[in-house]
Amino acid sequence: MIRSLLLGLLGIVALLFVGCQGGNALRLGPDRHIAYTPDQIEWQDGPASLEPGSQVAVLEGDPSKRELFTMRLRLPDGFRISPHWHPNFERVTVLEGTFHLGHGEEFDPDRALRLEAGSHTTMPPGMRHFAMAEGETVIQLTSVGPWEVHYLNPEDDPRKR
Repeated sequence: MIRSLLLGLLGIVALLFVGCQGGNALRLGPDRHIAYTPDQIEWQDGPASLEPGSQVAVLEGDPSKRELFTMRLRLPDGFRISPHWHPNFERVTVLEGTFHLGHGEEFDPDRALRLEAGSHTTMPPGMRHFAMAEGETVIQLTSVGPWEVHYLNPEDDPRKR
């Protein structure tokens, strides 16, 4: 019993250590309860790191800060995201439509996994990947900020045009 208690205590200490870096605690959640009904979700133009036509709704946290966040992306039919990577884990759940996700450094739709509504994927930091929407597609993305998109080909980066 004492061994279990010590292991549990060590786990908590490890979590606190991992959550702190240079004295800045990683914010893991809100200070208050958050709940949305679909009509309360506020959609805006998508982030500058994606091609025009996408929309974003931040549900929790701030993707620009070092904290846990959840956001939704609404992508029109045929929307493409060129090969890129992120510095943190990215957890994606497909809520509507079909999200085609491929691994690798070149956009090849034939090598993409077809993720229909209800599908989920978790990608490790640095994984090179690309995506495409079939039909209007809504994905929910959870990660730790700051959320960054690093395109493999600088010419694919909409922020540089």
